[in-house]
Amino acid sequence: MTESNNQEELIAGKHPVMEALRSGREINKIWIAEGAQKTLTTPIMAEAKKNGIIVQFVDKRKLDGMAPGIQHQGVIAQAAAFEYVEIEDLLERARKSGETPFLLLLDEIEDPHNLGSILRTAECTGVHGVIIPKRRAAGLTATVLKTSAGAAEHVPVARVTNLAQTIDRLKEEGIWIAGTDLSAPQDVYKTKFDLPLGIVIGNEGKGIGRLIKEKCDFLVKLPMLGQLNSLNASVAAGVLMYEVVRQRRSL
Repeated sequence: MTESNNQEELIAGKHPVMEALRSGREINKIWIAEGAQKTLTTPIMAEAKKNGIIVQFVDKRKLDGMAPGIQHQGVIAQAAAFEYVEIEDLLERARKSGETPFLLLLDEIEDPHNLGSILRTAECTGVHGVIIPKRRAAGLTATVLKTSAGAAEHVPVARVTNLAQTIDRLKEEGIWIAGTDLSAPQDVYKTKFDLPLGIVIGNEGKGIGRLIKEKCDFLVKLPMLGQLNSLNASVAAGVLMYEVVRQRRSL
């Protein structure tokens, strides 16, 4: 059984959740009641793990409140709030704009508030589209939509199975890929961004993965003058996006 509230769709019950997982439905998160029968939850947990979907164990009363009056059997899943687009849609959007392509690739950004903030800045800076991986990353949840202040409705988001392969495809389309890395020799303020560009923003804790880093055409870093050696992911993304805007407007 499902319940919709404009921003998200909740799928309740063992069989509906399992069918949604097996069908390839975009699932953002699964909640399982503490103490629920293992015969009910083990197959769901295994399928969720295979697909990199977050599973959280909570008090049964939380599930009762999420889906009042519905027999959830101790299992509720949250489906993607909005439909995702294809990579080709992002490229076509850039072509139709007549502007130099500007894309954002997020490598396992897990915090929905960070994703929402990034989407908000992306909309303000004219990013043609955002690309996120299906596994181990936040999706377009109600929290993301709220944090983005409506920007998620205007910035198309593509969700891909393999970010590394997606980078290869973008390169074939003439897109240059820039990664952010603290150890990069290149300062962001001394780098030219007036070319067809995709910027990769890494995970909040570990940054960009090794394989993705190797796929980048070049790496850049933000100067760190204080005692801390990193910025919040959404703040770093915002600085980079506005540097691209600054350079392109000054041409």
